[in-house]
Amino acid sequence: QVQLVESGGGVVQPGGSLRLSCAATRNMFDIYSEAWYRQAPGRVRELVAAITPGDNINYADAVKGRFTISRDIAKNTLYLQMSALKPEDGAVYLCEFRDGPNEYWGQGTQATGSA
Repeated sequence: QVQLVESGGGVVQPGGSLRLSCAATRNMFDIYSEAWYRQAPGRVRELVAAITPGDNINYADAVKGRFTISRDIAKNTLYLQMSALKPEDGAVYLCEFRDGPNEYWGQGTQATGSA
């Protein structure tokens, strides 16, 4: 019923910035939570940032102050602005939407922080 298409990944120098986008194929008005996760090889998937019911925004401690999650409802798009990137930020980033019992995942986009 919905597809999430991610873009914006790439390779960036330490201290650089990337903006990830997650575009939904349908409107976001019935979505009650949106989030970005990341998973590096050999590591568990971790929550990076989320917009939860009531428009509350939460960040993982590792990215707080450097990453910003936002959305443009009119464009059906979720964003993750990543700044002051560190090598340890390198991972596959995935967006996730939820509406009631359903969850939808993007295909993932690779972001690598090079030395």
